Parts: sequence; C-alpha cells; structure tokens
Amino acid sequence: MRFDPWNPDFVAHPYDVYAELRRAEPVSFFEPTGQYLVSRHADVNALLRDRRLGRSYLHVAAHEEFGQEAPPDFQEPFWRVINAGMLDVEPPVHTRLRRLVSRAFTPRMVESLRPRVRAIAGGLVDAFVAKGGGDLLAEVAEPLPVTVIAEMLGIPGDDRHLLRPWSADICGMYELNPSPQAQHTAVRAAAEFADYLKALARERRRQPGEDLVSALAQIEELTEDELVGTCVLLLNAGHEATVNVTGNGWWSLFRNPAELERLRADHSLLPTAIEELMRWDTPLQMFERWVLEDIEVEGVAIPKGVEVALLFGSANRDPEVFPDPDRLDVGRADNPHISFGAGIHFCLGAPLARIELMESFGALLEKAPKLELVREPVWKPGYVIRGLESLEVTTG
Repeated sequence: MRFDPWNPDFVAHPYDVYAELRRAEPVSFFEPTGQYLVSRHADVNALLRDRRLGRSYLHVAAHEEFGQEAPPDFQEPFWRVINAGMLDVEPPVHTRLRRLVSRAFTPRMVESLRPRVRAIAGGLVDAFVAKGGGDLLAEVAEPLPVTVIAEMLGIPGDDRHLLRPWSADICGMYELNPSPQAQHTAVRAAAEFADYLKALARERRRQPGEDLVSALAQIEELTEDELVGTCVLLLNAGHEATVNVTGNGWWSLFRNPAELERLRADHSLLPTAIEELMRWDTPLQMFERWVLEDIEVEGVAIPKGVEVALLFGSANRDPEVFPDPDRLDVGRADNPHISFGAGIHFCLGAPLARIELMESFGALLEKAPKLELVREPVWKPGYVIRGLESLEVTTG
C-alpha cells in the first residue's frame, strides 16, 4: 500500500506506510494535492516552530502574488469565519487574538472547570451504564466536550444540539480535496453558525452574563468577525479532537487487551495512558503549513508558495523518539508526542482537553469496569481528522 488518504484501508491503518516513508523518503512530493509530505518527528517538530512557514500566506501576499488561485466566490462565508480565527492567521493578528482568548484559558481558570467536567462526565456515564451501553461516541464522547464548551461560551441549552452538526460540517473542508458537496455543506454551516453567534453576541452586549461570549463581546478591539471566528474555532478545536481521542482511544485499548487490563488494575496510570492514546492513534493525522520562503528539509528543496503536509500520525510513531513505537504502553513515561502541535499554534485548549479525557476515561473505568466491544467499528472516510463512525459497547 502507498500513501492514499482517500483509501479506506489506508485510513484504517496508515502506520506501515508511514514507517516506509520515514525510512525511504522522509520528505516526498504528493502529486494529487501538490504538497510535500514530511514524516519524521524531528522535521515535523522543527517545521511547526519555523517562522518561514505559516498557516496562511495572506499576511505577506495576495493569492495571485503567491501563485495561488483565490477560493471560489461561493466559499466566501466559510473563509470569512475561518480567516478571522487565530488558527489560520499569523502574527501580529495571531498574537493579539491569542492574548485576548488566553485570558479564559489560564491554568487556574481551566483547573477551576474540573469539578464541573467531572460532574458532566459522571452523569453521562451513569446514564450509559443504566441502559447497559450503546454508542460510546454519541452518548458519552460527544456530549461531554460539547456541553463544556457550550457552557463556557454561554450557548443556551435549547440551542446546543446545533453545535456538533455545524462543527462536523465545517471541519469537512479541512479534508484533502473536499468534494463539491462537502464544500457547499461547510459554507452553509459556517454561515449559519456565524449568523447565530452574531445575534448572540449582540444580545450579550446588551445583557452580559458570566460567559465567554459576553466577555468577548465587551472587548472593543475585537471585531465582530474575530469574535465569530474565535468562537467557531473554540467549538471545533474544543471538542472535535476530544471526541476522537475518546473513540480512537477505547478502540486502541480493546485492540490491546493486556494494556486495558493493566489500566483497569491501576487507575493511577491514567495520566500516562491518556498521553499514550493520543500518541498511538492521534485523531489529527496531518497539519498543513504554507512555505513562505524557500526551505530545505532532509536534503529536499521545498520552494516558496507550496504547502507542506506534516504527518502527525507518522511523527508519533518515529522510532528515533519513541522506543518500540508501534507498541501501546499505557505507562509510557517519556512521551513527547506532537498531537497538540508545537510553536505559536500549539493548542490553547490542551489543558482543558486533558481534563475532559481524564474525567471521561476515569468515570468509565470506575463505573463500567467490564466495558466490552459489541462489534468492530468503522472509520469515517476523513483522513486529516480521523475518527470512528460509532463505537458500540456493552457495560456488562
């Protein structure tokens, strides 16, 4: 098999291909997307921190000046939202936005959320156990981070069912060469979510509450588009990865029963287990960067104006960094995985994600110690954001 992100067999198990890429061609040109694939941990880590690359190039050149076609007009509502969030902008705009938003993600603020996260996780798992199991993704993994981020933002309870579909549809645009249908779906979702957030922000300016939208709405230096882009990013990044780490993680444990039993016997391993599950089968397999100046990686010249595809899933299995990298080890102590990124775009919500995962896995280990897989799950077709369709289990 070769690198083929549209092949379901590759999506289900890309790791043998990654090993061959790291060994034989650590930097390779992938014709179907016009990107350079980078597969070794040292190179991925270095390029994430290299200011000669960027998530965007629009701070240094227009599309035409950079040798790229402008997106089609129908995508304008999507890019208006995305380009106003801090993930897809570079300094000095990124610096300003991250400084403003990071006020809500100080270590003390995030840690203060733990009791609430624990209560939500416990309630979801109690209900799940009471009915004897079901789809772990739909009934535990998804509601937990969506509820947490919705409460942080101040989304009314009656509207929260809108968030997960909007987020999933928007994230479809991040796949490689998305279909026309996926593009139109992402544009519609972005426009609907933007309209909703603008109306909510106007309401909170008049009657502020103790929530993040209210706080952002009071900041005069934040434009309406930036407020929307920030909230959309917080939802998408704030739950998409957590959902998929939970699903991928439990599926990883079921495939490695000795490690699952080891964790069940010793819950103190949970912190290292969470990090190992993020390393072993990371939900974000690829992260892209634009090359703003000519660079050279592993002896390969990469010209300005193209994209590099940084293969997180491969970097996390690099034997130069992780001894016996294909073995799941819930007690792995030295674990510099790259699943949260690195550099100025390192995931701002990483501490909150870790709390959510600790409380979710902890509640399931405690309240459903005999959790069993009902049937082998199926992977969603997406490769960049990689997760399961569902995870059917019984609580015994």
